[in-house]
Amino acid sequence: MERLGVHSEVGRLRTVLVHRPGRALERLTPANRERFLFDDLVWVERAQAEHDAFTDLLRDRGVEVLQLADLLAETFAASGVARLEAVARAVSSYTVGPSLVSDLRAYLLEQTPERLAEVLIGGLLIDELDGVDVDQLNRYSLGAVLAEPESFVLPPLPNTMFTRDSSAWLFGGVVLPPLFWHARRLEVVNVSLIYRHHPRFVPAAFEFWYPPEGDAGRFAVEDLGQEVSLEGGDVMPIGNRTVLVGLGERSTGRMVEHIARSLFEADAADRVIACRMPVDRAYMHLDTVFCFVDHDAVTAYTPVLDAMRVYSVRPGARDDLFEIAEEPGLLEAVADALGLDRLRVVPTGGDSFIASREQWDDANNVVALEPGVVVGYSKNTRTNALLREAGVEVLEIEGSELGKGRGGCHCMTCPIVRDPVE
Repeated sequence: MERLGVHSEVGRLRTVLVHRPGRALERLTPANRERFLFDDLVWVERAQAEHDAFTDLLRDRGVEVLQLADLLAETFAASGVARLEAVARAVSSYTVGPSLVSDLRAYLLEQTPERLAEVLIGGLLIDELDGVDVDQLNRYSLGAVLAEPESFVLPPLPNTMFTRDSSAWLFGGVVLPPLFWHARRLEVVNVSLIYRHHPRFVPAAFEFWYPPEGDAGRFAVEDLGQEVSLEGGDVMPIGNRTVLVGLGERSTGRMVEHIARSLFEADAADRVIACRMPVDRAYMHLDTVFCFVDHDAVTAYTPVLDAMRVYSVRPGARDDLFEIAEEPGLLEAVADALGLDRLRVVPTGGDSFIASREQWDDANNVVALEPGVVVGYSKNTRTNALLREAGVEVLEIEGSELGKGRGGCHCMTCPIVRDPVE
C-alpha cells in the first residue's frame, strides 16, 4: 500500500500534482476576467509552453508529475459513482436552474471520461450542447431562452492551474478546503473525486483532515460564507510536527481551528502557527511573501512579515479548546518550532520599487525540489541573484504568461509525496 504525505516544505519532492493551462484560460475575456479572478488575459499557447518547460524540469529532477485533468478522466473511467457525483455537484437547480437539471445531467453522463473532465474544468457553452435540441429547451427553460449562444451553461475553472490551493497535504493526510471565492469552489470537488475514487488513491494510506472522510468535498459547493474559508497557498507543513497557516485575504481563523483540532486529535501535529497578514491582493496567500528554500532558510518579502501578528496554537485541556500564545514574530516562531537558533532570510531583491515589483511577479513564490534547490521565474533577477549568493541553486523557468494569473511555481504545484528534512 502506497503511503502518501508531505512532511516538510523542502524535503525531497517525490510526487506533485499540476494542471496544464488549457481551454479554461481561453474562455477569459476583457469582460469576464475579473469575475474569474484574473488581472490580465493570458496568451494560452505561450503559457502552455512555459508550463511544459516547468514540468519537464521537474521530471528531469526525478519528480513524478501527475496531471490533474488526466487523473480526473481516469477517475471517471474507473468509477461510475464518481461520474454521478461530479455531474450532480456541477449541475443543480442553483447552478443551471431547475428546468435544465435533468437534460444537462443526462447529456454529461453520456460523455466520454475525457470529455467530461474537459467540460468540468474548461466550462460548457449553450452552443456546445451537441445533440441537444436547444429549440426544445427554449420551450420550457427560461435559462435557455435568456442565454446567448456563447453563454456559459457551466463556467470554466481557469484557476485550476494553481493546484496548491484546492488541496493541501499535511503529513499523512489531506485538507480539502472551502475556497474563499465562489468562482473556485468546484475546483475542490474535482480534486476530492480524484482522491476518493482514482485507483492510485483508493488503496493508498492517508487521512482526510478536512472535511471528515465521509463528507469529503461536501463543503466545496456549500456557501459557508467567506468567514469560513481556507486556501492551500496559506498552508505549509514545515516539519517537526508543526503546520504554518497564513490568515490574509482568503483564509480565516475559524478554519485554522478546524484543521488544528483534526491534526491534534490524530496526534499528527503538536503546533499550528497562525500569522495574521495585511489583506491585500498583492499578497493574497502566505506563499506569495514567504517560502522555504533550505532547511534553515526562507525567502521573504519583509515589509509584510514585519506587519504580521503571529500566534501559536497548541492542544488545550479539552478537545474543543486550544492554548493560544502570541509570538514575537513569524521568523522567531518558525525557528523555535524547527529547533533552530534562527532562520536565514533571503529578502526580495532590489530597492523598495524593484522589490515591490518582484514580489508582485512571484519572486518569493518558489518551490523547493530538495534542500537548497528551488524553481522560480527567470524575470525576478534581483531576488534570484540574492538566493544564489545565499548558496541556493535556482532553476529558472519563463513565467511571463503563467504569472498573469497571480501565481508562481509554489502556487502551481501541489506536493503529494515529499520527504521530511533529515
